Amino acid sequence: MIVPGASSQALAAALAAELGEPLAAVEYNRFPDGETLAAVPEFDAERAVVVATTDSNDAWVELLQLQDAVREAGASEVVTVIPYMGYARQDRAFEAGEPVSARAMARAVSTGADRVVLVNPHEESISDFFDAHVTICDAAGRLAEPLPDDLADPLFLSPDAGATELAEAACEAYGSGETDYFEKTRHSGTEVEIAPSDADTEGRDVVIVDDIVATGTTMSEAVSHLDDDGAARVFAACVHPLLAQNARTKLERAGIERVIGTDTIERDVSVVSVAPLVAAAVDAVEAA
Repeated sequence: MIVPGASSQALAAALAAELGEPLAAVEYNRFPDGETLAAVPEFDAERAVVVATTDSNDAWVELLQLQDAVREAGASEVVTVIPYMGYARQDRAFEAGEPVSARAMARAVSTGADRVVLVNPHEESISDFFDAHVTICDAAGRLAEPLPDDLADPLFLSPDAGATELAEAACEAYGSGETDYFEKTRHSGTEVEIAPSDADTEGRDVVIVDDIVATGTTMSEAVSHLDDDGAARVFAACVHPLLAQNARTKLERAGIERVIGTDTIERDVSVVSVAPLVAAAVDAVEAA
């Protein structure tokens, strides 16, 4: 039975259709003191697949409650799907006295999960923080599906060298084009400086590919450089369209032709579903 978190209801429904399993009715409540309660009153299955993106602190609490609720209802196996894992960028202590928040969250989830499925975590190494078995899905290739068929001499750019594999996967899935990356220097959690790549962009359609678009600052600055270099159309493609605060406005003002994201975080730009990838991972988990 597929059990949706409040932030992953559409993806959970798509996954239920992919797997041919029922979708559980979940109740999400909040008490006057601010505490939340997620319940699955009609759960009746041996296996629970909890699908919960963790884009807020409340979502993390809700995920832990859903895991506990299905155990309480008699589930003998809990597969936890975290389409977008919040705190994944806090994968180490950057200064003395700081927590490794990704590790803390992974340990908490592991207490209620037999297996975990992640979609493009910011660093794959965070899978080592889980005590449960982890399967990672790569959704970068699916970002090519909504792109126009007539891209002019397309160039797939990643905002930094660390995301090059994402650009390469999208380029390969599209079937033509080249890949390159920007040089990015992060000065703080919100201040990022990028330098143009060496690739010739004049008259070319450019697709900027990243795992997460959070504030939109990096993407917007990249578009500014591309405009200066004479690029034609510029598309922004990301696995996780967090789009916090005024990120969407930044991208629109920068002149992005289109923003493309998946449903790991459900936004209006989530035009690609990761449900087929997650379904394959869950089936593989079951076979294992």
